[in-house]
This record gives sequence, C-alpha cells and structure tokens, in this order.
Amino acid sequence: MKILTVLTYYRPHTSGLTIYAERLARAFAKRGHQVTVMTTQYDPSLPLEETMDGVRILRVPVLARVSKGVLAPTFGLVATKLVWQNDVVQLHLPQFDAPGVALRARLFGKPAVLTYHCDVQLPQGMFNRVVNTVLDFQNHMAGLLANHIVTYTRDYADHSPYLSKYASKLTPILPPVQMPDAKPEAVSAFSERFHTKERKPVIGMVTRFASEKGVEVLLDALPMVLKKYPNAQVLYAGQHENVMGEQAYFNRLIPRIREYELKGQWTFLGNLDPVQLSAVYPNLDVITVPSLNSTEAFGLVQIEAMMNGVPSVPSALPGVRQPVKMHAMGAVSEVGNAASLAAAILEVLDNKDKYRGDVGAIKTAYDPDSIAQEYERLFERLKKGK
Repeated sequence: MKILTVLTYYRPHTSGLTIYAERLARAFAKRGHQVTVMTTQYDPSLPLEETMDGVRILRVPVLARVSKGVLAPTFGLVATKLVWQNDVVQLHLPQFDAPGVALRARLFGKPAVLTYHCDVQLPQGMFNRVVNTVLDFQNHMAGLLANHIVTYTRDYADHSPYLSKYASKLTPILPPVQMPDAKPEAVSAFSERFHTKERKPVIGMVTRFASEKGVEVLLDALPMVLKKYPNAQVLYAGQHENVMGEQAYFNRLIPRIREYELKGQWTFLGNLDPVQLSAVYPNLDVITVPSLNSTEAFGLVQIEAMMNGVPSVPSALPGVRQPVKMHAMGAVSEVGNAASLAAAILEVLDNKDKYRGDVGAIKTAYDPDSIAQEYERLFERLKKGK
C-alpha cells in the first residue's frame, strides 16, 4: 500500500505529535508499505528530501511563520501530486493545510484519515484568538471532508468540542509507543552524574517548556513534597530554552526555578533522544504530567515511563488521566491544583508497591507494529467502502 502522511512539523522537531507520526511511519515501512511523509521545511538547514528508516520525507519550503504555524505557498501544488500518487492519505491534526489535502483526496477517490492529536488553545491575545478561530475552521473543514477520524481515547473524544461533532466516523486507537532497552551501564552513569541515589526521590517531567504543560503547578507543589522528602529533586527533560511562542512564560518562571537549581533540587537535562531517555526513566521514582488544558490529549511520556516501571501522576484532563486509569500505575491530581498534585505525588512515593503495574502488557498494547495493523484494517475497510 502507498501511504501518504501529511503534517506541518516532522522530525527532528520534537513534540508528542511528531514522535507519534515518526513511530507510525516507521512501523508502516517495516510492514512493507511505501510511506511518504509530506511536511514543511520549518528549519532552512533541513534537506528538502531525504529517506530515513525506509520513509521518504518531502519538505515544502516555508515563506513565513504565523504564531506556531508556517506559510508554505507551494504546499497545495506538492499535495496535489502526492495525493494522486498514493493509495491512502493520513493527516495529523491540528494542521492549517489539512482541508486542502482532504479535498484533494476526496476528488481523487483516495481515503483520507485524520489522526486528531489535541484541541488547540493558544495563549491569550487578540492575534492568537484570530489564529485559533482560523485553525478551528480549517480543522472542521478537514473533518467534514475526511472519511474517518482517529483519536487516542474515547474519554478525550467525548470531551473534545471538535471530536464530539464527528462521533459517527470516529475510531479510538492507542498511540504507538516504543523505547530502546535501557543499558545498565548508561543507567548507572546517569545515576552517578545526577546523584539519583543520594538525592531521592526523583520526580521526572519530560516535555517542552510550554504554558499548557503546567510547569508552575509543579513549582507550587514542590515545597509540599520537599517538606516530607527534603532530598527530593526534579529532573526536567525536554526543550526549555527558545521554545517557539513560550519565551514570556519561560521568563516568568525561570527565577523561581533558578532557586531550586542552586539547591540541587531542579535540573534541566535538555532535549534528549530516545536512547538518552532510556537511561533517565529507570532513575525516576515518579513522573508527572500536570497539564492544564486540552492541548494535551494523552501524555505519551507516561507510557514511556511505565514501560520502565515508573508510575505517573497526571492531571485529571480527559485523555491524560487514562494511562493511569487503564494500567493502575499512579494517581490522578486535580487540574491546576498544586496541593492536589503534591498529595498525589506523595501518595505514589509512599506506596510504590501499589503502583507497579504490568510492564509487559503495557509494552504489548502500545507496540508500533500493533498500532500500524489497526490503521491497516481501517484503511482497507475504507477502501472497500469506497
């Protein structure tokens, strides 16, 4: 099967969406499909075309940036050619260009499947309200034109203003999650470098530094955790500097974080690849995902941590709360409530045996090959229905 995957950002850009897309594209390629990823050249240093892990990547030049999006004038021209050449089209939303691609798929008689990752809520401001309105309109047009929509969980779909409108053509499919096996020597080296045996418990946060991620909630909860565990530390993995559209948020919180850094209670690890992260997770006692709004739909890092036996403390957002509820590996905290987050973290730290979970079953459930097979069945069903 010839599969065209379309999204605004692809690797090496790092986000839950791009990691999902990369894992799924690789899984399709390994299963013998001809996979093409159409995306934008958001960084001029990236090649316009390359092949990675059996996946052909085509990047369309970018003229300008608009908020967190881009303007690529030749996107439609390239999309016309690629939609015609492929058997099915998979689009990752949110995406400004999605309705144009979905329309081409409909005109050419090619099934189009949207993978909807999250609702978009940009920071406050007149300009961002306009951008949000335009993007909402584009997403709805794509939803009307597409044959089917995939989301992570029914819980998120039931609470999403967008997805609830398309219940008749909606299928929940768990996200693909895969981690390299942790090398004992790398785990030990990381432990020695960051003193994870002396400064315990270790609380992990793995995400880019963005306003919707709830970093300030963890900052507010930390004094309550430190009161009971004075030697606790936070290890923060992910891009924290020069995150697009998040400089004001970073500038507001960094003075407080610097105080914890000076005491050895907070460490930024930077942006880590999967191999590097595989050495981090076994050194954690708990991971937290204190996200604040529906731009977070699941929290893939929770599953990565659970695959390493690490429980999670997410906020009670629809979708985000599901990994803990499904796998009994952690406790859920109230959205935006620092006291609740601290209590949930302490509950998990105080009862580690209670939250161990079935690591083997979790790895099987999220294996990219299994997820790719679910998409294949959906594609074949849509092709026959056509």
